[in-house]
Amino acid sequence: MTNLAAGCGTDAEIYKGPFPPTVHVDTRTGAPAAFYDLLDQLGLQRHTVQQGDQTLTFHTAPLQLDFDEQKRVATRAIPDLLLAGYKINCTPTVFDEPAYQQAAHDIRADKANPAAQGPAGEPSRPAPSRRTP
Repeated sequence: MTNLAAGCGTDAEIYKGPFPPTVHVDTRTGAPAAFYDLLDQLGLQRHTVQQGDQTLTFHTAPLQLDFDEQKRVATRAIPDLLLAGYKINCTPTVFDEPAYQQAAHDIRADKANPAAQGPAGEPSRPAPSRRTP
């Protein structure tokens, strides 16, 4: 198993996996725990695979969903990941433009609507993690 994100110089590569078609999110080796946690919070499922002395971590869209729904879940995560400062690449086979636009619209609406925040002004979305270049 190779790590596409590390090979491509991104934090995550989102692509169509092999049969049966599933949406995979490969994350770079050594990504911070906060990044994995954010992917979890955005509805992606974490998996780990032991390969020799190395543990590889990746995510998939929920496997019980059909492929079109998996694409929407993964695509809706992209704006939050970008806002958190992560470098993300998504193949055209997986990218769902309407889902992306809706997620971006929802983020803008949350920022514009103070009532969408929790007690004491806490944001309703998870706090973005910082990425050092």
